[in-house]
Amino acid sequence: MQPIPRRIFLIAILLLGLAWIVISRAAPGGTTSGLIPAPQTGFPAPDFTLETLDGQTVKLSTLRGKVVLINFWASWCPPCKAEMPAIQHVHDDYSDQGLVILAVNASNQDTLANAQTFLANKNLTFLVLLDISGGTGKLYRVNSFPTTFFIAPNGIIREVVIGGPMTEAALRLRVENLLEELP
Repeated sequence: MQPIPRRIFLIAILLLGLAWIVISRAAPGGTTSGLIPAPQTGFPAPDFTLETLDGQTVKLSTLRGKVVLINFWASWCPPCKAEMPAIQHVHDDYSDQGLVILAVNASNQDTLANAQTFLANKNLTFLVLLDISGGTGKLYRVNSFPTTFFIAPNGIIREVVIGGPMTEAALRLRVENLLEELP
């Protein structure tokens, strides 16, 4: 090719490329803007603040440096009821080693009275949080109960378990693996 036609050809290619970029760009609001579409393994756990039964607030980000198990549950959920004793045993055995259990009651789909009765009957001593608006459940894209998130000390979700009940052995294995990451 001669120098002038070659320049024209290259300019035409660049203009076509620019036109393609403009035409094919994502519409505003059409992407996640760098945010993950749903909490998932390998990504940071979204921060939230919820109240306990006695009105104290718990913010997830303040638990950085600990292993956190977040369990979304409701008192009317049979698998939730079945796995709570196993969660309590794991809490009893590992809470002094850096495990924090956050049992998030789907209060927008449950009644406070039913949740309190359930908790009293099971003698549960781990932190129970109330998701009254359902906002945290939506943030975590919880569509079924129970749903459990295992979060490493650095705040990264290591595993998500949807459904249940989980056995005590399965809980222990996951928690022990995460506790090994503590300094």
